[in-house]
Amino acid sequence: MKALMKINLLVLFVLFAGIISSYTAPSYKIAKMKYNGGGDWYANRTALPELISFCNKNLGTNFDKDEAVVEAGSAEIFNYPFVYLTGHGNIVFSDQEAENLRKYLTGGGFLHIDDNYGLDKFIRPQMKRVFPDLDFIELPSNHSLYNQKFKFPGGLPKIHEHDGKRPQGFALIYKGRVVCYYTFECDLGNGWEVAGTYSSDSEDTRQRALKMGANLVQYALTQ
Repeated sequence: MKALMKINLLVLFVLFAGIISSYTAPSYKIAKMKYNGGGDWYANRTALPELISFCNKNLGTNFDKDEAVVEAGSAEIFNYPFVYLTGHGNIVFSDQEAENLRKYLTGGGFLHIDDNYGLDKFIRPQMKRVFPDLDFIELPSNHSLYNQKFKFPGGLPKIHEHDGKRPQGFALIYKGRVVCYYTFECDLGNGWEVAGTYSSDSEDTRQRALKMGANLVQYALTQ
């Protein structure tokens, strides 16, 4: 009986050791930006966890499965290589937040702004406060951002209809590096959400959105 107990304990130890040795702590977290002004910064509630799961599976990244929440003026923002901002309404950056966000972006950080419909007229003047010397420029369809693991020869895909306009991907480029990418008339994050969230979205639409999101993450981390 004692011999059997020793064997069982040894088996349990080996199994436990195997589990520990196969576990790799997450390397990074992706963050969603919380902002002031009354806009719904918390929109697309399931989008980032779904994108994170897709990237970990298809790109071999090692992101924490849960998103973080960070404010533009926080020192914590420097812990995240990729920050996502979305919503429909008003957004306001204080002077301190604009300055801190600029330091984050010029220091190697990356911001993806995703217009969830209605954000455009608010976000443009706020980003002008962050970078008074830069303007958003539309990236051409042959830009390397659209040619990462997944190929989008036509550029940014259309995910949701708003005003019947074509989707556009704009960038703020600082010293040759894209520091901010802005998806307009696309609603990319809506396409990342859990399947079935929007009855009008096909699985093909969702996959295109996730693949474009993965391209964006890959580009942001390797440009």
